[in-house]
Amino acid sequence: MSRADHMDVAAYALGVLDQADTERFEEHLATCWACAAELETMVPVVGLLSGIDGESMTALEQTQTDPALLDRTLVAVRQHRRRSRVRQLLATAAAVVVFGGLSGVGFATFAGSGDEPLPQAEPTRSAPVDPPASSKPSNPGDPGTGGNEQEGEQHNATDPGTGVKTTMWLAAKQYGTRIDFQLTKLPGPRTCRLVVVRKNATTEVISTWSVPGGGYGTNTNQLPLELTATTSAGMDDIQKIQVQSVDVNGVASPLVTVADL
Repeated sequence: MSRADHMDVAAYALGVLDQADTERFEEHLATCWACAAELETMVPVVGLLSGIDGESMTALEQTQTDPALLDRTLVAVRQHRRRSRVRQLLATAAAVVVFGGLSGVGFATFAGSGDEPLPQAEPTRSAPVDPPASSKPSNPGDPGTGGNEQEGEQHNATDPGTGVKTTMWLAAKQYGTRIDFQLTKLPGPRTCRLVVVRKNATTEVISTWSVPGGGYGTNTNQLPLELTATTSAGMDDIQKIQVQSVDVNGVASPLVTVADL
């Protein structure tokens, strides 16, 4: 079998042979299994080689000056065929992975063979989650009622003179103490502040706020005021915590005090 016959495979696949050469090659193809196999491998890459014009292909077929050129061309075609097959395999594998991830148990059921029933996976059941136990009895007036349980030691106080009521929760932190507090029977309008008095007699204002005309926890506004403040003082260093009212001149007067901490 001559090299020219092999070169005719590519030219025939691209349809660049003239009528006489086409008939000659088809007669040869009927008796040469190697050319037939080569032609079969050319079919998938005809689109790739379609950009080569007929004159260039004819020149490649007829050249005798560089026989290695054809070999390199065939090698390139075979490599392209192998890469195409690898890409197809990878695409198929990726599709299987995606399909398997989406179908889950259904994929395992589909993969069964014969009439033997396959075990069906049971659906996952979520275990019931019990609500956390409360560390102290629930009080409808506490800000923790309804799922916002307050952290820390609880202290209640009512001032007999002003009637202002407070509940405070003190929690020890690495930075000092966090104070969550609730105020009711607090009339307005006024400006208030929260003052920490240490056992060494020093004081610290850790929060200020404004009270609207309707107040908090009053007949006008029954909702309590809930705030959070922090201090650098440790719980063991705090003597008392006081809510004060501040007038326009900056003079403070106590509204309610949590003492004996």
